[in-house]
Amino acid sequence: MAPVTVVRPIHVPVMLDEVVDALRPALSAPDATVLDATVGMGGHAAALLEAFPNARLIGIDRDGDALTIAGERLAPYGQRVHLVRARFDALPDVLDELGQHLVQAVLFDLGLSSLQIDQTERGFSYAKDAPLDMRMDDRLEVSAADIVNTWTAAELARVFSAYGEEPHALRVAQAVVAARSEEPITTTAQLVDVVTGAMPAAVRFGSGGHPAKRVFQALRIAVNDELTALADALPACLSRVAVGGRVAVLSYHSLEDRLVKHAFRDASESQAPRHLPVVPESLMPAFRVVESLVPSADEVAENTRAASARLRVVTRIKEA
Repeated sequence: MAPVTVVRPIHVPVMLDEVVDALRPALSAPDATVLDATVGMGGHAAALLEAFPNARLIGIDRDGDALTIAGERLAPYGQRVHLVRARFDALPDVLDELGQHLVQAVLFDLGLSSLQIDQTERGFSYAKDAPLDMRMDDRLEVSAADIVNTWTAAELARVFSAYGEEPHALRVAQAVVAARSEEPITTTAQLVDVVTGAMPAAVRFGSGGHPAKRVFQALRIAVNDELTALADALPACLSRVAVGGRVAVLSYHSLEDRLVKHAFRDASESQAPRHLPVVPESLMPAFRVVESLVPSADEVAENTRAASARLRVVTRIKEA
């Protein structure tokens, strides 16, 4: 059998300069360590290692294919890099196993990677026909097809509404259940047809984007338990950042960004009752919000994936 040729997709890291600048104050110190909690194909990681020659990087990702590519890309940095296959909410365990109590910086680049979109067979895209999979980690037992073909209409409607903010969630869920009673829905094209057919004409023929976009987002989030993982990972990473350290998060939709915004707000607010005239040091916030940025118009024109991005950054200002 002839060897399989692996085509490396073109990967353009989002808001690369902004990420490097945001983490610069934390990584300019000697022997600083950055935790890239979504290392992907290593685009941001390579830029950080290049910009800060004394820094070490711990890279986490649940996607085995992405880690393979990241390992190749980051190989020139040798012992400065340690890669681990794990979901990012396991970061405390990863750091403990490495004997790394605190880090100086943490980066999250949330959502789908270019690799996952471009690997058609993984079923993330509504624009290409493929098996209905959507697992970021192929070790997961439940795929999108399992959810679509076994969950009740009420459960599907809840997912489409909560994770996709789909206004026609129940209508779509009922159409899915009706369609699967005729034959299992096993491909992305089948699901696109069912979802599109269930939509009102104004949605099918309107200018609000692809009719299946919200449903595909919802299924992807459900399959990979993305929001639960993020809700657990944010406080975990904040607890492992040294004083003067920074956490930067790139999010791509309102559900992610809302979790990040609230976690950063809670960490940067005083814990004292509002009526206290003087706030004790022990109740002062441990973090300060640094900035919230969106990509430039030039970047969005060159890289459409950046269009919905938002970068939020906080810094630790005192011990907990």
